[in-house]
Amino acid sequence: MSRKLVIDPVTRIEGHGKVTVHLDDDNRVTDAKLHVVEFRGFERFIQGHPYWEAPMLLQRICGICFVSHHLAGAKALDDITGVGYSTGVEMLPTAEKVRRLGHYAQQLQSHVTAYFYLIVPEMLFGMDAPPEQRNVLGLVEANPELVKRVVALRKWGQEVIRSVFGKRMHGISSVPGGVNKNLSAAERDRLLNGEDGLLSMDQVIDYAREGLQLFHDFHEQHRRQVDGFAEVPALNMSLVDDNGNVDYYHGRMRIVDKNKEIVAELDYHDYLDYFAEATEEWSYMKFPYLKKLGREAGSVRVGPLARVNVTRSYGDSTPLAQAALERFHDYTDGRANDMTLHTNWARAIEILHSAELIKELLNDPDLQGEQLILTPSENAWTGEGVGVVEAPRGTLLHHYHADQEGAITSANLVVATTQNNTVMNRTVRAVAEEHLGGQVEITEGMMNAIEVGIRAYDPCLSCATHAMGQMPLVVSVYDAGGELVDERTR
Repeated sequence: MSRKLVIDPVTRIEGHGKVTVHLDDDNRVTDAKLHVVEFRGFERFIQGHPYWEAPMLLQRICGICFVSHHLAGAKALDDITGVGYSTGVEMLPTAEKVRRLGHYAQQLQSHVTAYFYLIVPEMLFGMDAPPEQRNVLGLVEANPELVKRVVALRKWGQEVIRSVFGKRMHGISSVPGGVNKNLSAAERDRLLNGEDGLLSMDQVIDYAREGLQLFHDFHEQHRRQVDGFAEVPALNMSLVDDNGNVDYYHGRMRIVDKNKEIVAELDYHDYLDYFAEATEEWSYMKFPYLKKLGREAGSVRVGPLARVNVTRSYGDSTPLAQAALERFHDYTDGRANDMTLHTNWARAIEILHSAELIKELLNDPDLQGEQLILTPSENAWTGEGVGVVEAPRGTLLHHYHADQEGAITSANLVVATTQNNTVMNRTVRAVAEEHLGGQVEITEGMMNAIEVGIRAYDPCLSCATHAMGQMPLVVSVYDAGGELVDERTR
């Protein structure tokens, strides 16, 4: 008797989603899908609003990666007003570096949250551990000192965000052509020296190194489990600078294959010339792909794993992260890495990289510069803008049109989780085949294994479909006639 397993909703991700797994009469997996089942439509909400409101309104899609939305929107407004990268205008050094500082701080605190609160519980307790243990409260009981360090690390990242944007969440810094304030010497010293109960910059880097070592230790003890869990193919995409190295704030889109050969490289303003978006009736989330390769061969992976696959180096200014990157690259003999759980390795590397980038910026006197905003020349208005940044979860694109009165007429957001849609579905299928295929009884560990695969991408379904919510988990089993025969709830 064939069966359908339903995980609804998926837990410990941002947004509403469910998974269905179809089994044949021998309990072999015949299909598995990640469904995104809620919709909120910010792209429609923004229409008719003045163009300058876009970065403020659209960052409210998410309470986690709001800085990325703010900056992608700000870069699009730079274009619209004729002072953006598409016009060939150089951003003022202080303005760009202040934006970068806030961006790196968000990456640090977002990665710390995902890594320690959502991923590490499975690393320490195992996928089969009771759900009441494998969470942050379980971590508090098992290793309170680790949790104290994590809380302090997140607090420090949030304080950098507050110093740049005025608030820890949904603040405002960027304006068309620049920023509204610099970073004062007092704010700089507070962050570097650890005043007012904050960590010092050196402590932040030490804690980031400890987080990376945590993965190395776990990997050493559970190499077969980590390496063999859902190795799924995909192209890898990231913004890169002129040297082919990752640039989280600006650059060209580079897409590489398994051998790290460049499949495509493009100015992000030309994104729609290269990519198409497929749809399915069972999900609100789209499936982007490179037109020239088609939907299956042209799907891309973005985010930490993709970025460390694409980048050639971190450079000399971040030596600790550079050493970590070289170790990562050596593990697969220089080829791209398709192992899903190695995304957590890449995320830990990026925490360290972000910390070193922040240290470099905080010691840059340009942050105290007085020239903050470029004034557009007469008749500089273009009415169209595209902004792209590397959000913590991957490449994020905002594309706006505005009329001569300044009202937004259309908006398109292509977020990292949307880019990862196909590879996440491949991961769900791979995990289902490994952990559910041929099994008669559904166990907690089997259920959670599918979620572990999804959580590796740290998906934000609120960004991808603009939905929101908290989620328990229900798994239902239906027979071939659609009758409910078993159900588990947690």
